Amino acid sequence: MKINIINGPNLNLLGVREPEKYGYSSFEDYLELIGHRFPEIAFSYFQSNTEGEIIDEIQNAGFSSDGIILNAGGYTHTSVAIHDAIAAIKAPVIEVHITNIKAREEFRHTSIISGSCRGSIAGFGLDSYRLAVEALIEIKKS
Repeated sequence: MKINIINGPNLNLLGVREPEKYGYSSFEDYLELIGHRFPEIAFSYFQSNTEGEIIDEIQNAGFSSDGIILNAGGYTHTSVAIHDAIAAIKAPVIEVHITNIKAREEFRHTSIISGSCRGSIAGFGLDSYRLAVEALIEIKKS
């Protein structure tokens, strides 16, 4: 099974950016842990602060992987283009957020991309990604 993880703006700063909200671990360290937990899965990781690069990666992965885990960061609330890219591909996309976006500022309560995603997981810290992996495993089985 092949799963692509795509992270958006500012997620390259995990471990140093507001650690009380986002934790003290870098995503690269977490990716190593999740790789050990799911050795049967080939993970691919991509991070960009640029909307167009995220769209390109969704399109590239969307026809060759078994699923995409997407944390679009701030683009979650603003990007119709990312929504449309998700809708255009075959691979199921699970939207993830480290924090509970419904418990944060009001402008974060609306996800423009969730309508084109298979499901959404939020508020479990980096463990949101593990939950998304498990969801994609179940989708693949069905």
